[in-house]
Amino acid sequence: MPRVPAHLRERALGMLQGGMRTADVARAINCHVRTVRRLRQRYRETGRTADHPRSGRPRVTTPAQDRYIRISHLRDRYRMATTTARVTPGTHNPSISAQTVRNRLREAGLRACRPVVRQVLTRHHQQQRRLWAQTHLRWTRQEWQKVLFTDESWFCLTRGDGRIRVYRRRNERYTEACTLERDQFGGGGSVMVWGGISHHHRTELVVIAGNLNALRYREDILLPHVVPFMHAHPDMILQQDNATSHTARSVREFLHDSNVSVLPWPAKSPDLNPIEHVWDLLDRRVRARAIPPRNVQELA
Repeated sequence: MPRVPAHLRERALGMLQGGMRTADVARAINCHVRTVRRLRQRYRETGRTADHPRSGRPRVTTPAQDRYIRISHLRDRYRMATTTARVTPGTHNPSISAQTVRNRLREAGLRACRPVVRQVLTRHHQQQRRLWAQTHLRWTRQEWQKVLFTDESWFCLTRGDGRIRVYRRRNERYTEACTLERDQFGGGGSVMVWGGISHHHRTELVVIAGNLNALRYREDILLPHVVPFMHAHPDMILQQDNATSHTARSVREFLHDSNVSVLPWPAKSPDLNPIEHVWDLLDRRVRARAIPPRNVQELA
């Protein structure tokens, strides 16, 4: 079991005895679920949470060096373990290894993860976000029910989420059993669709052939689908993001001349459109079919 401080072990045991789920306890003390399960099993068998006596290799860092490693990486979150290892002397060697640094950081609850990538927001973007939130903060449920949320989405034949892992031995990187065939661009073919949802209504699902520009958005989506829907429900408000095909002057003038009310949407706003959940559900249903689509025509 990984090294978990004694006070966290007692805290985890108290949470388990209080009726909390194992996953919630592991999340609270920042460790793996299996660690909590082993801790509970050890307490049931021995009545204690301490580790079994072990000889093991002697630690190559002192407590002061452990604190230095932790503080250094808290001050610079992008500092590499190799950099810290190069400037940290060991008890028996001129320097410690990078794996030792990673072990000390893991003991301190610090793990190497992919950083969250976000957009570059200027002061103007932040002000517009805050103003939009303050304006719509007190909207009631009835007011939000009058909004038609619209968006486009791509559906690919093959999709990689970056989480696929393969277990292989040394020198097996390019063996057939350890390689994955995938088209580099387009995912083997894709289909773009457009749709709109509200609390009580939904539009038709429109399959878009090719790329979407302002002219096609106006002639193929707004004119045959959005305008009739908005005229049939005159109290509705259209929501669309700030894609170039949506914010073109010809599109804005067309919506104004068609008496379609548009919900203001700040630039570089967080993607909180509820239709994203519909796209995710639709994608899951397509991939869960007994016979998945084999070409773009079947996908459409």
